[in-house]
Amino acid sequence: MRVLIQRVSEASVEVSGEAVGSIGRGLLVFVGFGKKSTVGDISWMVEKLNGLRVFPDSEGQMNLNIHEVSGEVLVVSQFTLYGSCQKGRRPSFEPAMSPGEAEVHYDQFVQQLNQSFSSKVETGLFGADMQVSLTNDGPVTFWLERESGDDV
Repeated sequence: MRVLIQRVSEASVEVSGEAVGSIGRGLLVFVGFGKKSTVGDISWMVEKLNGLRVFPDSEGQMNLNIHEVSGEVLVVSQFTLYGSCQKGRRPSFEPAMSPGEAEVHYDQFVQQLNQSFSSKVETGLFGADMQVSLTNDGPVTFWLERESGDDV
């Protein structure tokens, strides 16, 4: 499971010109699932996102988590996080989970986030061609990766 998070002052996602999700201050979470991703990875990632201190305190230090700033979350599925450009000129998506399985994992990830966050959790539309707009705050961007059995 791979997650790219961006601390944002605002973010939104559109499908066919229609807004399907938007947030104010919070985290934009791009998520992809690999063939080795498990439900345990989802739980680990949700716990990590709950406690990750990426928001500034009164002294400008990253000491606050999303709950402490009443932040919101926008989750966007992105299988291209498992794309490899090591060989040739066209990315290979061999390590990516099949779309059917990935959608089940995506739904579980969103469900667990909804259960653990008191703030708003919005989503894109799984498998759709989406246009994502954001204002990266900082900029602050982090890559998180967890495959079953990793001690990350």
